[in-house]
Amino acid sequence: MAKFIYRMQNILNLKQMLETQEKAEFALAAAKEADERKKLADLFARKGDYDKRLSESLDSDRIDLKEVNFYRNAQRTIKSMIRDQMFEVKKAQQALELERQKLDEVMKDRKTHEKLKEKAFDEFRLELIAEDNKANDELTSYRYTSR
Repeated sequence: MAKFIYRMQNILNLKQMLETQEKAEFALAAAKEADERKKLADLFARKGDYDKRLSESLDSDRIDLKEVNFYRNAQRTIKSMIRDQMFEVKKAQQALELERQKLDEVMKDRKTHEKLKEKAFDEFRLELIAEDNKANDELTSYRYTSR
């Protein structure tokens, strides 16, 4: 029995390897995006803490002007840091989307080559069946003629 050999198997293997690499790059981009989101959440938590402390210092019986100014400056600084971090989150999201698109493209390419392999295998099977039928016909013809 003949063995099926796909003549473009090395290309399919290359496509699978490229997909594996792209999945790793996508995972790195997703981790970076998650890290940037965590940094932003931490900044919002710090801002909430500064807001609370400023409110407490303003609500106390004795207002310490130095403390109030410190927390107001801290609020301004943290707002600026939050804006900058939001920009970083947006950049990470865009990079993640770009990696997602690259991964989709590589996956489509690999699937196309797998379909080609399946098609070649189906043709191979049909050829085997045709050869088997031809051999059976010849055997039947030989037996009929030899009688």
